[in-house]
Amino acid sequence: MTNQTETLHRNAQGHLVPESLIKTIDLLRDGVVRQQVAAALALQLQMAAAKVQMQRELEDYLDLSAQEYGVTYGGAKGNITLTSYDGSMKVERAIGEHRIFDERIQAAKAQIDACIERWSEGASANLVAMVDHAFRVNKQGRIDVNQVLSLRNLAIEDDEWKAAMDAIADAITTVSKKEYIRLYQREPSGKYVAINLDWAKL
Repeated sequence: MTNQTETLHRNAQGHLVPESLIKTIDLLRDGVVRQQVAAALALQLQMAAAKVQMQRELEDYLDLSAQEYGVTYGGAKGNITLTSYDGSMKVERAIGEHRIFDERIQAAKAQIDACIERWSEGASANLVAMVDHAFRVNKQGRIDVNQVLSLRNLAIEDDEWKAAMDAIADAITTVSKKEYIRLYQREPSGKYVAINLDWAKL
């Protein structure tokens, strides 16, 4: 019979088990796992807070430089690079966009197919293969935006083809953006090396 005040532990099946019935090695393992996960969660919160602070400091600096000195950094996407006065440190901010095609991409594909059919034997096998490759569906069931956009680099002088390329651009929708901050230190050799915050690479 177990003590009514004995500590109970919930097992993987959801059952409450008295501590006296649990092997010592299992209790030790449980303690190690819980301690390390708690430490990781605390560190995760610290890193998230540090990221927010860095983002604010960058925005404050960019606002100040624009208002006080008329200096504007970054292009349309907001990517910037800032370097310390002595050049020994560098901060890069990159804005990554997650883009997909909307339903208009099917109309663009139909225009491209019409071009190839109109050119008939004049269309090279390489071009047909490039188009087929560009419009392949990835593992997520989506058409890769960058693959399709590569078709716009082809120098093809044909009005219908150009209209199809414009239709491709119109079909792109940005569904989300993600901000990346990368920090660098310069080695004696002059090469900038990223400050790694990935546990696997420390």
